[in-house]
Amino acid sequence: MTQNAAETEDLKMQLTRSLAKQYPTIAAASTEIINLEAILNLPKGTEHFLTDVHGENEQFLHVLKNGSGSIRMKIDEEFGNTMSDHEKKTLATLIYYPKEKMELLLQTEENVDDWYKITLYRLVAIVRRVSGKYTRSKVRKALPPDFAYVIEELITEKAEVSDKEAYYSAIIHTIIRLDRAKQFIIALSELIQRLVIDQLHIVGDIYDRGPGPHIIMDAITKYHSVDVQWGNHDIVWMGAASGEPACICNVIRMAARYGHLASLEEGYGLNLLPLAKFASETYPDDIMNNAFSVMYGDDYDTKDLALDMKMHKAVTILQFKVEGQIIKAHPEFGMDDRLLLDKIDAGKGRVKVEGHWYQLKDTDFPTVDPQDPYRLTEEEQTCMDRLVQAFQASEKLQRHIRFLYTNGSLYKCCNSNLLYHGCVPMDEKGNFLSFAIDGREYSGKALYDILEYYARKGYFEVQDAALRKKGQDLIWYIWNGPISPVYGKNRMATFERYFVQSEEAGVEVKNAYYRLYNEEAVVDHILSEFGLGGCEDAHIINGHVPVEQKKGESPIKCGGKLLVIDGGFSKAYHDKTGIAGYTLIANSHGIRLVQHEVFESAESAIRNETDIISDSAFIETYKMRRLVADTDIGRELKVQVHQLEDLLQAYRDGVLIERN
Repeated sequence: MTQNAAETEDLKMQLTRSLAKQYPTIAAASTEIINLEAILNLPKGTEHFLTDVHGENEQFLHVLKNGSGSIRMKIDEEFGNTMSDHEKKTLATLIYYPKEKMELLLQTEENVDDWYKITLYRLVAIVRRVSGKYTRSKVRKALPPDFAYVIEELITEKAEVSDKEAYYSAIIHTIIRLDRAKQFIIALSELIQRLVIDQLHIVGDIYDRGPGPHIIMDAITKYHSVDVQWGNHDIVWMGAASGEPACICNVIRMAARYGHLASLEEGYGLNLLPLAKFASETYPDDIMNNAFSVMYGDDYDTKDLALDMKMHKAVTILQFKVEGQIIKAHPEFGMDDRLLLDKIDAGKGRVKVEGHWYQLKDTDFPTVDPQDPYRLTEEEQTCMDRLVQAFQASEKLQRHIRFLYTNGSLYKCCNSNLLYHGCVPMDEKGNFLSFAIDGREYSGKALYDILEYYARKGYFEVQDAALRKKGQDLIWYIWNGPISPVYGKNRMATFERYFVQSEEAGVEVKNAYYRLYNEEAVVDHILSEFGLGGCEDAHIINGHVPVEQKKGESPIKCGGKLLVIDGGFSKAYHDKTGIAGYTLIANSHGIRLVQHEVFESAESAIRNETDIISDSAFIETYKMRRLVADTDIGRELKVQVHQLEDLLQAYRDGVLIERN
């Protein structure tokens, strides 16, 4: 035996001895093998993919509750033609919003006890159906504590009970008699929501534009199993939470632009008074121009408009200054074209962008020193320091961002699917573009990995101040850099959009990835780069760039190998896309693409029983039903089975002795 082979055998024996502590007998090891083999032969759990939810909390929560139509499908499967479409809608809405819908239904119900009895039977039937693909142990862990025993009795087939109907009727009758029916209906409905989806994947951009990212994050942090692939709008919030000034300015500017400054204050307790005071003292009352207008909705209090516009301008100028400082400190970022404050000719009302002079929409720059345009005034520095303190001191924001770091990453490979938000930066020939850090070039997967490393350092590093600062600067680069995999454009033309009258100056060119992602060789190259080469059923699941369905664009790229599921959750994109988002469902039968209608409100969904699914279709149907054995978890379980079989053999050969 060679030395390497001997070392391998030694390691194998060490592992076997370690397992023997957990499974000290043949019986214990055999039982665990049987359990694992049983799990391997169950249908795989349902995965739910969402992206670019952008703070639209009501729509997000509705899609989360209905599992992108999965619950309605289970109702159809269970009851078929035995229930009318209206009854199915009512039952589905009850499952989504049990407390609110029940209150409405019971106002008009003549025989409440009968309604409870029928409803409970129906809900129990759905629980049985959705729990069928899980082990009893997994279902038991999901049961609400107050009703765990009762639900287990109702959903478990009892061969020893001769009159099953009488047995189950007695249980339900007792629930109603003890006035626990309402609570039981709520518990069953929430259990159905819990069991219908096994894993939630959010492919980036929880934050910005919409009013409730904090509400979405509250829901995500309580979800039973979730991962997040960071989008550029998540990254900028992660940088803001770390205390990075440019990221903080971007977060506040976007909240001001979309009329959601109040949500920063109320949702995260961020003190914006220093900015309000500075803006009021610095900018005139006649700031009412299109450059700093607010895109507000029906819930916006217009009495705040004048102040919000001043704050909008103040934080935008602050942003350009602190961003300029980063760019000048990092010439390797290749972003000198974003240094525009020093290109302003205020006397002639113009600015020089890429060698061309353009007229300015606004020529009032009271805090910009032409001799040193990127230096913050004393008042700006005081304001900036207090904003940094506010972001770092927000307990709720820090809790949410830590959750993103713990449960998120820039990309994820899961069950033959490669998930990332933006793109893999490449040139027009499909070659991966490289980015230099400390003199070393990174591209493809390595670029993702190194940027994620520094993104974590920018938040968590506490001992090495220089490393933390470098990480924070790179977080800002990930947000908007020209070779950032989550941004995917040559530049972010924020200055031009605010100040330059010509639309030509503000053009942002998408990375070549978006022109090449229909080419199979390019997609296969990406899959190979991330370790999924040669996998026949591999897909890339992508967000970031809204699919303009109204123009005939399809989310299905490269014959189904790449799926872009940003269909415009954000209200700001509804006119552009013509719909309100795509989601994906991957279950044991195949992959289903769901196209969503515009969501009016949760109240309308409850009262009018309006769901938001407009179209749903399998884009890939498996020839054979997928089992747990076919998943990443299944592969891990197979390794455990193999190791346990080695343990069994060791017991049988007398190499190890069983212990009582």
